[in-house]
Amino acid sequence: MKSWYLLYCKSRNEARAQDNLKLQQIETYLPMHLEKVSKAGKPSVKRAPLFPNYLFIYFDPKETSVSRIHSTRGVSRFVGCKEEMTAIDDSIIHAIRMKEHKLFNELDVSGGGSESQPEFKPGDRVKFVDGPFVDLEGIFAEKSGEKRCHILFEIMGQQKRVNVAKESLKPVGN
Repeated sequence: MKSWYLLYCKSRNEARAQDNLKLQQIETYLPMHLEKVSKAGKPSVKRAPLFPNYLFIYFDPKETSVSRIHSTRGVSRFVGCKEEMTAIDDSIIHAIRMKEHKLFNELDVSGGGSESQPEFKPGDRVKFVDGPFVDLEGIFAEKSGEKRCHILFEIMGQQKRVNVAKESLKPVGN
């Protein structure tokens, strides 16, 4: 039976793996978000993978050879528990797609408010106020430049580190 599975891709090869899997008629999903970047001092927005190095695929392991997927260019391995692949519930994929859709339909790319951002210390609990992780909580890990930071939060039973814009966070009240 077809299910969603998570692949770990080689560094910056999510799109390559996605293209090669599509050539094999395997459905893929690469969640994206908008990332504010600055080129030559001018701010702009670009699309970037929501989960760098990860790609969701939808297939039936009884119909499609798992070794064929492993040998696809850009693919490193399946993400799962111990030696077994772990299927992902359709509701998780649906929720990510809905958040992504909402983000791209409602985001005002012309900028934001000019209010000052709170300073966070490592270990502070934070909550996402916009973007695909809205309403999720995490732990502030460290700064990543002037406008970005690393946040730790739990997804699929594992603690993951995500690089996000500071403006998408607020402190969690005690």
